[in-house]
Amino acid sequence: MTQHSSNWGTVVAAMFLVAGTCIGGGMLALPLATGIPGFFPSLIVMVFCWIAMTMSALLLLEVTLWMEEGVHVITMTSRILGKPGRIASWILYLFIAYASIVAYTAAAGGQISRLMDNFFNFSVSQEWGCLIFLLLFGLIVDFGTALVGRINAILFMAMIAAYCAMVGLGIPEIQKDLLLQHQWSGAWLSVPLLLTAFSFQTMVPSLTPYLHKNALKLRWAIVGGTGIAFVVYAIWQGMIMGIVPVEGSKGLAASLARGEPITQFLGEHTNSMWISIIAHFFAFFAIVTSFLGITLGLFDFLSDGLHIPKKGWGKIGLGLLIVIPTLFFATQFERVFFIALDATGGFGDTILNGIMPVLMVWIGRYWLGYQGPYRLIGGKVTLILLFIGFSAAFLMSVAALFGLMPSIFDVYQLLDMEKNSL
Repeated sequence: MTQHSSNWGTVVAAMFLVAGTCIGGGMLALPLATGIPGFFPSLIVMVFCWIAMTMSALLLLEVTLWMEEGVHVITMTSRILGKPGRIASWILYLFIAYASIVAYTAAAGGQISRLMDNFFNFSVSQEWGCLIFLLLFGLIVDFGTALVGRINAILFMAMIAAYCAMVGLGIPEIQKDLLLQHQWSGAWLSVPLLLTAFSFQTMVPSLTPYLHKNALKLRWAIVGGTGIAFVVYAIWQGMIMGIVPVEGSKGLAASLARGEPITQFLGEHTNSMWISIIAHFFAFFAIVTSFLGITLGLFDFLSDGLHIPKKGWGKIGLGLLIVIPTLFFATQFERVFFIALDATGGFGDTILNGIMPVLMVWIGRYWLGYQGPYRLIGGKVTLILLFIGFSAAFLMSVAALFGLMPSIFDVYQLLDMEKNSL
């Protein structure tokens, strides 16, 4: 009985690991991408993205179980998709990692700038805020996995505590008429960022040895973990959209136009001063936990891929490879927090965590004859539907990039035009 409970306790721990990887600084941008269409339209779109990303993770699990222990995504893509797959994996991993770090640095720079102004009456530009953030938390990454793990665990618990406190205080503040507002036009434009919200697939190979290649437990960990993330997001979305109006200088549309986390304006629409204070802490904890995990992964990836030792001048060189481009992009582009996160979903997650797992399973199953202890239900129909869905999301991002269709930033203007035409 004790052994059984212990085994399933490990599965629960794996669920929280998956949920924790999904939940982070990206959820600060979710209300901006989905708030204008409204809670219920965005919830339906989020359901489809949750299902698609969960199924892509299960496809990657199927591939992982074909391989020996210790094999990760780069090796998998190389074996099944050949050299083009390996090159694509490298490029996409670097794109997702750098774009995410840039987004979190930009948001943190703004947080530090406002903190210094509000609490210490000392003016600091966002550029200096970004530099302070990178120097402080970049140094933590420099000390290695053990220190990052301890600090990240503390900050993650603080983030969850702040989230629970904020939701507890915020739910009584929800206005029914705001929550029920909806505008279906443009709801699907939030797909790229919603895909990012459920991005964790590259850690699936690391879960496999943790749960001793037990297919049933691994499925539970993946589905349960993304399910927890979905519930957390749904409650968060409902609270924000029920409190903060779309229009106005401190509404969702204004926050979207500036590319700032909506927690910046949350206190302006409530009767509790504590919500605003807790929201700032929550935002900072969410940004830092995401930043530390992704930066540590990128640090190790660059060290391994470029054969640079993580000591002496090698450690300094690796730090500069991360800090210099991050600081440049985080300080030189408007709305970079939102744009970078949107881009990781539209261009990174659609391919690396969507299309490529589908292709690997199709080729592995039907061309190379791989057999394993687990196979995702639905056969070729499921694979075709997922391929079409992820491809459509990618093409939508490409079309928005070249101005062939509106981006999420254009939604507010489209809604204004619709209202004026009535």
